[in-house]
Amino acid sequence: MIQDIEDFFDKGCGRCERFATADCSARTWEKGLRALRRICLDAGLTETVKWAHPTYMHRERNIAIIGVFRGDFRLTFFNAALMKDPEGVLEKQGPNSRHAGMVRFTDAAQADRMEPALRAYLAEAIGYAEAGILPPKETQELELPDELVEAMDSDPDLAEAFHALTPGRQKSYVINLNSAKQSATRVARIAKFREKILAGKGAMER
Repeated sequence: MIQDIEDFFDKGCGRCERFATADCSARTWEKGLRALRRICLDAGLTETVKWAHPTYMHRERNIAIIGVFRGDFRLTFFNAALMKDPEGVLEKQGPNSRHAGMVRFTDAAQADRMEPALRAYLAEAIGYAEAGILPPKETQELELPDELVEAMDSDPDLAEAFHALTPGRQKSYVINLNSAKQSATRVARIAKFREKILAGKGAMER
C-alpha cells in the first residue's frame, strides 16, 4: 500500500494488482479526485495518507477521506452522525452503516459542480473539530450467531479474545457470519477466523 500521498494521484492506492496501470480506478477518476483534493486543501485541511487513501485532518482530527472504486469516487466524512446534510447529498456507505456520511460521484466533473456544497460541509466538520464536539456514543447490543456462541462456550481462549475486541471488530465478525445462509458455512468461517480473533484483528484485517 502507498505511503506517499502523491502516489495515490499518480498511481493509485496500491491495494490491488491494478496499481500503477491504466486500468487503476484512480486513473479513471483522476480529474475528479484532483478536484476533491484541491477543495479539501483550499479548506485549510492537512493532507496525509491513511489506509492507503488521501485523508484530511484538522487539529489532529480526521475530517474526510477520499475513496475510489471502479464505478465511482467518494468523499466520506468522519463523525457522520454530526453532519446536518442540508443539501441531501450524503449517503450511507453500506447497509450496515448507521449514518449517512458519504458523497458519491459518478461523473468526473461532479466534484467541481458541487464545490460550494462540499466547502460548506467541510466547514461544518471543521467547526466540530475546533469546538471539540464528538457524536454521542451509541451502544448497540450485538446479537451473536448461535454458532459463535457455541464455539466460545467450548473454547475459553476464543471467548476471551472475542470479548477483548473493539466493538467495531466484533461487529465485523457478526456481519460476516450472518451473511452466510448455512449453519455449516458459519461454523467453517469461525474456525477460519479463530487465529485472527486471537490476534485481536477484525474480520477484514490482514
